[in-house]
Amino acid sequence: MKNTLKQIITNHKNEEKAYSAARKAEIENPKTGDDRRNFLKKTALGGLGLSSLMGYSFEDNIAHTTSKINRSSAPSELKITDMRYVVTNVMGGTPIIKIETNQGIHGLGEVRDAADVRYALFLKSRILGRNPCNVEKIFKIIKQFGGPSRQAGGVCGVEMALWDLCGKAYNVPAWQLLGGRYRDKVRLYADTPEADSPEEQKRLIDFRVNDQGYTWLKMDVSIGELKGKKDTVVNGKFWKDKNGNLAQWGDQRNFMSYGNTMHPFTQIQITDKGLEELQRVVEDVRNMVGYDIPISTDHYGHFDLNNNIRMARALDKYRLAWFEDMVPWQYTEQWKTITDSIETPTTTGEDIYLLKDFKPLIHQRAVDIIHPDLASSGGLLETKRIADYAEEFGVAMAMHQAGTPVSFMANVHCAAATQNFLALEHHSVDLPWWEGLVKTVGGFKMIDKGFATVPLTAPGLGIELNEEVLKKHIHPKDKSYFKSTKEWDELRSHDRTYS
Repeated sequence: MKNTLKQIITNHKNEEKAYSAARKAEIENPKTGDDRRNFLKKTALGGLGLSSLMGYSFEDNIAHTTSKINRSSAPSELKITDMRYVVTNVMGGTPIIKIETNQGIHGLGEVRDAADVRYALFLKSRILGRNPCNVEKIFKIIKQFGGPSRQAGGVCGVEMALWDLCGKAYNVPAWQLLGGRYRDKVRLYADTPEADSPEEQKRLIDFRVNDQGYTWLKMDVSIGELKGKKDTVVNGKFWKDKNGNLAQWGDQRNFMSYGNTMHPFTQIQITDKGLEELQRVVEDVRNMVGYDIPISTDHYGHFDLNNNIRMARALDKYRLAWFEDMVPWQYTEQWKTITDSIETPTTTGEDIYLLKDFKPLIHQRAVDIIHPDLASSGGLLETKRIADYAEEFGVAMAMHQAGTPVSFMANVHCAAATQNFLALEHHSVDLPWWEGLVKTVGGFKMIDKGFATVPLTAPGLGIELNEEVLKKHIHPKDKSYFKSTKEWDELRSHDRTYS
């Protein structure tokens, strides 16, 4: 055993020489920043050199050579020095941000799918010079600048990047910083493929389940399916767009469009004939999938709680996993009425920011499942708090996610650390280059047979950017690639919210 240890020490002596030479070269490199150079000089003198281990006892040698020592970071002296970004082609333009530090390590975050990166850049002046490991403290400083849905994208993206940085500084996975893990893999749910014929759809569903390995599916049950079918919708003609669609995502500049009018205010109704048509759509998919696999539903249309109840009762017999976002999340009493009137579980929450706005839904048991999007709900720690609070009331949590692998992995760490978790959405399952946007630290497989892998040892979020692939998928609206953002450095306001 002692001979083995001596061999380990000899190997480490050689490694230490190479490591010291690399540090010296970095110190002498004129491109090295002053902060990084000072850090390298200071830490070069600290710690125990492996070459001195021969003077220690056998027990001390064992303790030291088997410990994990991250010699690339001094967490207590970390400071944020920069924030930069790239806008990817995911979901019509999803930004990834990079927060850099004085010690050469960085953290990755994401501004929620298709949101404006300026939600994050606005926060840069408020976090520069701060220690990124003080995650909760920084979150409390910036959380006043978040809001519902994509308005929270900047705050949540910064919070993700801070946990990534903190994990790298302490050399532990993000789930460990959240209190530990309940699971080693995270169940995913994916969209049910659509096709022009039942035969083609059956083939695609079989591929999704048998080849890709997904054990939970999700489908739209939209009144869009009723387009062109006579006497299936009441009052539809008034709301149709120029293409004859009842489009749920209208031009945001047209405030009074169907897509921008809240559900109770359209007076759209579905006729019995329309309900029969929607039943046929769901029954076809249920017959293809069977009952071993849960099927969640979403995107019905903008109609009131009465029609939602009628639709839900018509579909109850198919034992769907949930009805999602039937009315806006703000209408807690309407949600309570719907939930008490139907048998299928209900869920909402992808546009809710912070625990405080989940509480009314949870307290009144207005939904059966909460459904936060971590890139809107407040980031990793706030989402775990939301889940833990819901658990106390017997409410489960599923997670909405439609972004890049950065927010995906942030969700994986949060789901791993949360007991009442059900399943995480993977919205880009059929995008061939999506997974290649990043490299996993240590080479673990990010998604394996319908489950996400929880990295057990990789620090932070467990990923780094794959620049070769990423540069091929930059959104044309902003082709810059982590360029300087010095114009966002200056703090120009006093932000305290009280006198």
